Amino acid sequence: MDKTIEKIVSLCKRRGFIFQSSEIYGGFSAVYDYGPLGVELKNNLSQLWWKEMTQNHDNIVGLDSGILMHPKIWEASGHVGAFNDPLVDCKRCKSRFRADEVVEEINNQNWADVQCPSCGAIGSLTEPRQFNLMFKTNVGPVEETGTEAFLRPETAQGIYVNYQLVQGAMRLKIPFGIAQIGKAFRNEIIARNFIFRTREFEQMEMQYFVKPGNDDNSMIDWKNKRIKFYENTLNINNSNLRFHEHNKNELAHYAKEAWDIEYKFPFGWSEIEGIHNRTDFDLNKHSEYSGKNLSYFDQPNNDRFVPYIIETSAGLNRMLLTTLTDSYWEDSKNNRIVMRFHPRLAPVKAVVCPLLKKDGLPEKARMILDLLKPHFKVIFDQQGSIGKRYYRQDEAGTPFGITVDHQSLEDDTVTIRDRDTQKQSRLSIDRLVEKLMNSMQ
Repeated sequence: MDKTIEKIVSLCKRRGFIFQSSEIYGGFSAVYDYGPLGVELKNNLSQLWWKEMTQNHDNIVGLDSGILMHPKIWEASGHVGAFNDPLVDCKRCKSRFRADEVVEEINNQNWADVQCPSCGAIGSLTEPRQFNLMFKTNVGPVEETGTEAFLRPETAQGIYVNYQLVQGAMRLKIPFGIAQIGKAFRNEIIARNFIFRTREFEQMEMQYFVKPGNDDNSMIDWKNKRIKFYENTLNINNSNLRFHEHNKNELAHYAKEAWDIEYKFPFGWSEIEGIHNRTDFDLNKHSEYSGKNLSYFDQPNNDRFVPYIIETSAGLNRMLLTTLTDSYWEDSKNNRIVMRFHPRLAPVKAVVCPLLKKDGLPEKARMILDLLKPHFKVIFDQQGSIGKRYYRQDEAGTPFGITVDHQSLEDDTVTIRDRDTQKQSRLSIDRLVEKLMNSMQ
């Protein structure tokens, strides 16, 4: 694991962002729990995405489909037959790898000449075999007689099978979109790089239904909108962002065109969001397997067609890791670590600190806390020196420190400290809400 990622992992545990799942039992591989600060950051990210994808558009609505769905859905989508990764094992060290991450081209590869990435042995790797990534379960009171089902490996199919119901209920006209945030599950062979690749994750997807022939322009439009979200809303450094176009060999079988938004992690450029032209493949497949006509009737033009779909698909976990990585700063001049979240993303917006535990300062600080709580996530801290309290909150990414001192009792002003610059100024208590509000614009 990259040293910078190791530092981020350590900070996440120390400050309550992310914990290894089931740690007291030795941990559970590739599953993570989100602590008090992690869940706040995750909620801020998902709310910003939801606002961007639904509230800011009058033709995009939301959906929350089931994790368990009819097994035929996954047959129609191709997941039962083709949602596989090539798996190889090392007979010497017992390590397991995705074959396509060991060699660039697995077809016609002489595996007797391939070196194990873990132990270095040559000729110890097995021939690749296909491994289905879906988690199986049984629906019903008795396993032997129950229906075999799957935990969904993606959220998109729930949108496709509901698209006509949503369109009819909301009286939507082409083009329109359906957005969804939800859990998905993949039995990954190799899960690595902290929360970048996990077996349980959250997807944020929007499926945009367009008339065939208008799909190319729609694709360009959504590429532009999605990169701007990372640059402007999440405040990600644009030098760490790029587009990657899938070549013909990379394209999924259903895709006419596909682009990834990639971020420059310490472990290299990696996908954080996909924008795909899925054509009419999915709706046609579900029509075939269900026997239902999933075409759309364009009444003004007296035209019937199966819509093309432009998909934007992001992993909330990867978006969170992107935010953590981009915000991490070692301020060597001041011997501190700072998570430089934009205030709109920060899990906690301000910490309120009485300078002393006496003279009525804690009571005054509590009053200020109560003033701010209806508007922001804020916390109270009176443990340790004021400098140590500031530095703790710098690691947590809290943008502002509000210190209550004896002058506060006299004139209703406080010292407000900026996390990044460490500059301090006096501010009237009655202007604190306005100050924090403006910082999040």
